[in-house]
Amino acid sequence: MSLCLQHINKSYGKQLVLNDISLSMEDGEVVGLLGPNGAGKSTLMKCIVGLLNFDGTANVPDRIGYLPERNPLYDEMYVREYLLFMAKLQDTDAERVEILIRRVGLTPEAHKRIGQLSKGYRQRVGLAQALLNDPDLLVLDEPTTGLDPNQLVEIRTLIRQLGRDRMVILSTHILQEVREMCDRVIILDHGTIKADKPINEISNLETLFRTTTDGK
Repeated sequence: MSLCLQHINKSYGKQLVLNDISLSMEDGEVVGLLGPNGAGKSTLMKCIVGLLNFDGTANVPDRIGYLPERNPLYDEMYVREYLLFMAKLQDTDAERVEILIRRVGLTPEAHKRIGQLSKGYRQRVGLAQALLNDPDLLVLDEPTTGLDPNQLVEIRTLIRQLGRDRMVILSTHILQEVREMCDRVIILDHGTIKADKPINEISNLETLFRTTTDGK
């Protein structure tokens, strides 16, 4: 299974937000979309998951999991109740819900209302929801924003584990996130890909980022 985008363009009126974006990725790869705020990261992710129309060609897997930057959860529902509800909408069995509760570390919180959870556990609920259909491609928009240091370590480890048997593409504007979680970085600025390199081939990520974006 693979993802292939060719010559993707997206405009809002006269503003060109994505400019001739082409990229591909394969199973078992964690790719970080790195760029300053307003670079087009979230727009590109919304194009990948089918939330926005665009010009160009996209070959994407049938099964995609998506965690948006603003995690859309129902605070009044209990964790297990919410996941069972979402599973029913996706025609997924209850056993899958229990597997994911354990896998993402929600077991001690599964009986609580979502509104009672910390930001870290809310992110875990969002990840579990995104994994219900056992996606070939997992799309995560700023998955670690607002987490405390302990939560950061746990979520980074979880994302790395998830990337062993599927494609994961995540967005961030934090360089350390890319170093900790990703096999490859794509630097995006003003809707254009400025660099696309394996992490192990980059001697200094900070320098590469500065010299390919407005941070130079």
